[in-house]
Amino acid sequence: MVFFRSVSAFTRLRSRVGKQSSLSNSVRWIQMQSSTDLDLKSQLQELIPEQQDRLKKLKSEHGKVQLGNITVDMVIGGMRGMTGLLWETSLLDPEEGIRFRGLSIPECQKVLPTAQSGAEPLPEGLLWLLLTGKVPSKEQVEALSKDLASRAAVPDYVYNAIDALPSTAHPMTQFASGVMALQVQSEFQKAYENGIHKSKFWEPTYEDCLNLIARVPVVAAYVYRRMYKNGDSIPSDKSLDYGANFSHMLGFDDEKMKELMRLYITIHSDHEGGNVSAHTGHLVGSALSDPYLSFAAALNGLAGPLHGLANQEVLLWIKQVVEECGEDISKEQLKEYVWKTLNSGKVVPGYGHGVLRNTDPRYVCQREFALKHLPDDPLFQLVSKLYEVVPPVLTQLGKVKNPWPNVDAHSGVLLNHYGLTEARYYTVLFGVSRSLGICSQLVWDRALGLALERPKSVTMDWLEAHCKKASSA
Repeated sequence: MVFFRSVSAFTRLRSRVGKQSSLSNSVRWIQMQSSTDLDLKSQLQELIPEQQDRLKKLKSEHGKVQLGNITVDMVIGGMRGMTGLLWETSLLDPEEGIRFRGLSIPECQKVLPTAQSGAEPLPEGLLWLLLTGKVPSKEQVEALSKDLASRAAVPDYVYNAIDALPSTAHPMTQFASGVMALQVQSEFQKAYENGIHKSKFWEPTYEDCLNLIARVPVVAAYVYRRMYKNGDSIPSDKSLDYGANFSHMLGFDDEKMKELMRLYITIHSDHEGGNVSAHTGHLVGSALSDPYLSFAAALNGLAGPLHGLANQEVLLWIKQVVEECGEDISKEQLKEYVWKTLNSGKVVPGYGHGVLRNTDPRYVCQREFALKHLPDDPLFQLVSKLYEVVPPVLTQLGKVKNPWPNVDAHSGVLLNHYGLTEARYYTVLFGVSRSLGICSQLVWDRALGLALERPKSVTMDWLEAHCKKASSA
């Protein structure tokens, strides 16, 4: 069966990658054990000079090394396959998927600290890893969690800005508006206006980023309760970790839902720098716009149907399948429905990816969560059938480079199982998660003094003339 062959192949790949990276993981583990400093900022102060020297050496010794050829297809095809960004926090391999500072998702699940009540990584641990490249200790994660909790107060004018919008406005519109309102307290803007030296840009950026990461769950929960729970907001509980507290403020105190939120935030946090939201955050930040402005811009990119909005489309499509065909739909009936969707000019949401050419490991870990906690859920069983049916259909279609499921193919079903059924809100959850990756990279953008982004654009006349000249040479 296609589904089990794919999982088996992924398991073999994961095993092979684990063997290749065992030495580097040992080094990271030693670094974790030998570090007793609980202050994240002081860790960065030690790391930044070393990385600045590393970048200078790269530029001086290898600045003229070519990284590849640019084709017309790349220029008119969304710059796909074009290497053009420096992004330190994660790297995406087409076959094996995402690695956070060199660690795969299964490796992160193994080495990052977890909550006492469960086995999923704490998002604070991943944040520490993204910023430092080191696996944190339990004590370091607890210290960071307390630091974030101390930063989480949201001014009333932020809520007023959201309340000025109709309650029917899309959740991402309300969320992005709240983030823009938070910008009033930007430490970077104040420091820049006071003439801070560029070598210190990273310090107020760090403060803004930690404040932003701490506050976006509060803003996001307020939007949810405003839209779907009659405005009955729930106060933050500072005794809880980042993911559990977000679940609590949304109104979900089931321990399994808290575990799901920890997993969700961790695996959605970063996906290298070329995707729309990450690239947008980096692009806007390169103009020295503060992290609030940069992240708000990133959220507007995330809200697009071809990016973060896809996760709501998946659940809506799955529910449409159930409505039209029933929960006990056979694989043959499901195959017919998939072809019906494709022949109507639509895509099957949750399948395919701009870079990946294999099953998304973020999908795999969510499937493992479902097998552990909700194996009999009807929608999960339908998702499993889709994994068997859709890839062969897309392969037969012949136009799809990656017929395998991505992260969006599974997340909605898990959230729906625990009662978060409002699919229009799902992209806000994605946005909260993505704050960890985008903000971590923004700190390093300023620490490394990365340049204003300014690629060259051309017209079709220029392309035609260039191609004509090249063909006659």
